[in-house]
Amino acid sequence: MSTEINEEEISEEQVVLTEDDVSIEDPKSELEIAQADLASFKDKYARVHADFDNIKKRLEREKYSALEYANEKFAKDLIPVVDSLSMAIGATASEADANVLLEKLKEGVELTMKQLLSVLEKHGVTPVDENEPFNPDVHNAVSKVDSDAHESGDIVNTFQKGFRYKERTLRDAMVVIAN
Repeated sequence: MSTEINEEEISEEQVVLTEDDVSIEDPKSELEIAQADLASFKDKYARVHADFDNIKKRLEREKYSALEYANEKFAKDLIPVVDSLSMAIGATASEADANVLLEKLKEGVELTMKQLLSVLEKHGVTPVDENEPFNPDVHNAVSKVDSDAHESGDIVNTFQKGFRYKERTLRDAMVVIAN
């Protein structure tokens, strides 16, 4: 038995097509779907862009706040030094003997200086070593003197201490060097 169908044998009345058999899409509905998708994408883009701008502004505020309060820990560590100086000033009123007062005042200033240098060192500020060889990056030679005890170019005397912050020079040491 042959199952082949000859096209001539099928008449137009015998062909019935249902919606399931043929899919014809309305061009208007495709356009509306595309426009709806576009609107959705635009909305998502606008939200993501707004979120990005908000994050960017928040980070800027945090950066400025961090810069503004960067020295807060350093300032807190200096408060005890101020307290020590205040106590030294207050002690001058209670002592009658000038020699005893001068000796106590000298001792208090020396302790306060140690305390201050300790705070500075804690935060990365160190004095330039007075015994290191002359280095134009950290020393400023203000004069030269003849010295039998020192070789030419050696540091003979320090007028003013120099300081470094980590690896950077904050202030050159003012020194006298040998001829």
